[in-house]
Amino acid sequence: MNDYWLRWFDYWLKGIDNGALKEPPVRIFVMGENVWRYENEWPIGRTQWVKYYLHSNGRANTLSGDGSLSSVEPANEPADNYAYNPSKPVPFITDPSFAQIGGPDDYRQVEQRDDVLVYTSEPLTEGLEVCGPIRMRLSASSSARDTDFMAKLLDVWPNGFAQRLTDGMVRARFHEGMEKPALIEPGRIYSYDIDLWNTCQLFQKGHRIRIEISSSAFPKYDRNLNTGEPLGKTTAMLVAQQKILHDREHPSYVLLPVVPRKAP
Repeated sequence: MNDYWLRWFDYWLKGIDNGALKEPPVRIFVMGENVWRYENEWPIGRTQWVKYYLHSNGRANTLSGDGSLSSVEPANEPADNYAYNPSKPVPFITDPSFAQIGGPDDYRQVEQRDDVLVYTSEPLTEGLEVCGPIRMRLSASSSARDTDFMAKLLDVWPNGFAQRLTDGMVRARFHEGMEKPALIEPGRIYSYDIDLWNTCQLFQKGHRIRIEISSSAFPKYDRNLNTGEPLGKTTAMLVAQQKILHDREHPSYVLLPVVPRKAP
């Protein structure tokens, strides 16, 4: 990266004609393949947007649950349930810092918790490049007037290593936008859009795609105390009973930017 920056500064500050502006405008690093690549736009123009739906028989809790992930649309499936206790938040693996962005950490231990829902695809029969912005559509209800929902995208290796790629969250009171905070109605089903930011990963053959759903990722995000009171000004806590739906009427899915592999 230092060489890349130096070349840019040489062009603009020293007037050296090193071809910096003749290259395509987008430069990405493809993890899993571990190569740098140039593209002409972002998101990549040849992207195919593929929905991977959450599925289960109502017990996706923990790594040992029955949650699955596939491109098949859901039918009549029971919802998944868990209790979110803000006094015992789900940990986000990170070194304490102002950034708290985490890394490609192994989340198998976190996935042992009953308040973490785990949805995993079948092993891939060929490599799959996921490169671009990641979005999650989550159908959910809560017993609380305000709560959080977190989603995480992971690459599961054949040996079980659950590599975090990227994640995001939504605070329920902002389901209509940051400019229009509004508490939710307990028990009512809402459809939440969760921005999982961006990633660029080649899921190798034999690897699996995984989505985690929970209601906390501490300390990356501050805990929602579930009371609906003004944020950051109270200490009272409530346990929220969360329901994640994934049936025909209330689908939940992650929208993945799949980039077709170029012929060798």
